[in-house]
Amino acid sequence: MRAYLKKVLELVKPYRFRFAMGLLCGFLSGALAFTLPLSLKFAVDNVFPESRPAQSDTAKSEKKLPLGLELPGWAKRATGAMGAFFHTPENPSRARVIVAISLIPGAMLIRGLLGYLNIYLLSWVGIRATNDLRVRVFEHITRLPMSFFGRVSTGDLMARLEGAMNVNGTINGSFGTIMREPVTILALIVYLVSSQPMLSLATLVVFPVCLVPVIIYGRKLRKSHSQIYLKFARAANVLHESFTGMRVIKAYNLEARAVEQYRQATRAMISFFMRSIRASELPGPMIEFIGAIGVSMIFVWFAFFAKTHAPVADLLAFFVAVFGLYAPFKSLSRLQSQITLARASVEPVYALLAVQNNLPEPAHPKPLRAAQAEIRYENVSFSYGDKPVLHDINLAIQPGQLVALVGRTGSGKTTLANLLLRFHDPGAGAVLIGGTDIRQVSSTDLRANIAVVSQETILFNDTIRNNISLGRLGATDAEIETAARHAYAHEFILEKPLGYETQAGEKGSNLSGGQRQRIAIARAILRNAPILILDEATSALDSEAEQIVQAALERLMANRTTICIAHRLSTIRRADLIVVMDNGRIAERGTHADLLTRGGIYAKLHELQFETA
Repeated sequence: MRAYLKKVLELVKPYRFRFAMGLLCGFLSGALAFTLPLSLKFAVDNVFPESRPAQSDTAKSEKKLPLGLELPGWAKRATGAMGAFFHTPENPSRARVIVAISLIPGAMLIRGLLGYLNIYLLSWVGIRATNDLRVRVFEHITRLPMSFFGRVSTGDLMARLEGAMNVNGTINGSFGTIMREPVTILALIVYLVSSQPMLSLATLVVFPVCLVPVIIYGRKLRKSHSQIYLKFARAANVLHESFTGMRVIKAYNLEARAVEQYRQATRAMISFFMRSIRASELPGPMIEFIGAIGVSMIFVWFAFFAKTHAPVADLLAFFVAVFGLYAPFKSLSRLQSQITLARASVEPVYALLAVQNNLPEPAHPKPLRAAQAEIRYENVSFSYGDKPVLHDINLAIQPGQLVALVGRTGSGKTTLANLLLRFHDPGAGAVLIGGTDIRQVSSTDLRANIAVVSQETILFNDTIRNNISLGRLGATDAEIETAARHAYAHEFILEKPLGYETQAGEKGSNLSGGQRQRIAIARAILRNAPILILDEATSALDSEAEQIVQAALERLMANRTTICIAHRLSTIRRADLIVVMDNGRIAERGTHADLLTRGGIYAKLHELQFETA
């Protein structure tokens, strides 16, 4: 727990002044806890002076501690000062009565204001520190390699980001409680002991018993909270998969199955959540019950055993102070629950931050000159874990060439393109652009020189204009529209009711497949990168849409070095070089006509697609 609180304190460093002021207000609010019972006593003494008997020797002796004990010196001085200030004459004046009555709301106003500032300032710090952590985690996630996203579910990542919100509760709740409630308890105990020593000691003997339920249920809390996060992540994952796969769910009538999966996931989460509630809430009523027993014992003493009675005002203030102890004790009993739950939710966040990027950025990146530069794969081999994918690839792509990668599914075509984008690093060999190993270039510089159009076109739930502008942030409206014209997208965009301001919908759901592809091509044209990767960009389109998109691609490929991954061989007949992949190796290379005359793998693929069609 100490390590977790240390991490939280690191988060508040940028806001340490407000954090310190919030803690100070909490401390002062707790230190002034005695003002309410004291002001009540003062008001009763002045409003009802007849209820205040003359102080006898017996009453005086009640102020002494039993067993020969004495108050500490500072407590004696404080008691003496308060006694002198609050000494009430036999016939108090009207002005004194008004002041005495005014002290009650005045005391509450000051404590309330300090309590408000305590919560406000710590909440101000908490929400900003939490936001800083979430942004830091999101930034860290975006910089992790693509291999990481193949291992972790989206629902788990969303649950971790959501779990970071518990830092806010730790800052404005737990730290506020740590600073305010112990001081409140101490201030009230000092007041009780200084005003009614015998009664106070009799009452406070009961309070150590209050720690028993806190200790017992604290152990149960640690077991319950560690499981809540895992169940929450499972429920979030079911939600994400259901929403993103809603077309399949509806097409196959899987609504009932999806609902049942979510019901089971949430039911498991509810079970652990209710265990946590029981363990965190039961100590509070138990503490109040035990405290009430202690107060009842005092009434029993006065009813049957005591020979003298304390003044009414003193007893009223005494019982107000005793009952004032319950709330801070109750808050402290929940403190362990709050911190344990927050730690269980935030630890996965810090575990995510500890994930190392296995594609480190170079300490001193070299500039990349990709325009009119050769792309070369030198003795490249690559494996996904223990599964070899590429074996000793040697391939040179000349500036301005259109190189097509073909082969059966799983032959390594897309992996070659991903290595050029540095989504992965080769296990052996190197990928070079213009003679520079891309591992010596910053990933930002590398990808700024490459445009990608893939089969799965990703459009964001934003306007068409903004989706195109992602190719080059800051582009003018005229440049965006020019790119759309070159992609043969301008006409259909203007047919939309809002034109370029039309919402594309989530993943481009408001557009057809061909329209989405032309938006993606417009984005790539706007990027104006010297290297272009086409990953089966037309394989999911019908013949009519394919012709339009192919015409747009022809414009896009002009004067660029292009790597085209294709299943439809009709789209690559005019390629300068066709590379045939088979089981992670280059089996053949040459032009369309050359490969057909050889009668190898390419010829067989061509025969399957055309002659048997």
